[in-house]
Amino acid sequence: MLLDTSGLLCFFDDDDQRHQDAVAFFHAAASLVTHNYVLAEFVPLCQSRGLNREKTLTFVRSLLGNPLVEIVWSDDSLYERALTLLEARLDKTYSLCDAVSFVLMRERGLTEALTTDRHFEQEGFVRLLSS
Repeated sequence: MLLDTSGLLCFFDDDDQRHQDAVAFFHAAASLVTHNYVLAEFVPLCQSRGLNREKTLTFVRSLLGNPLVEIVWSDDSLYERALTLLEARLDKTYSLCDAVSFVLMRERGLTEALTTDRHFEQEGFVRLLSS
């Protein structure tokens, strides 16, 4: 399962209405994959929601140290493949972070994403959380 920014927010924020679902999906997943662009989006998203910055950073640090979570670090090749996907989808409003997620999911054979983002469904993946 790919961990997307919005899904991590639901998992992290106890007050989110989807928190319990996110926790259940997280703990039931056979594999957990995310990437550095998700983590880069997560911190300012939490800040914009008024969540505690120290707890946010501690959470990110815990993901980095979690042996069950694979974090893929974007390199030139992954960036290029994501950019190529964006160029092929000019009718969509996908972010670069979305495109990196889609490329990784296809390359890893992942079908489910812990996310509220409808873009994942547009690309044929399963969005596990409602928006």
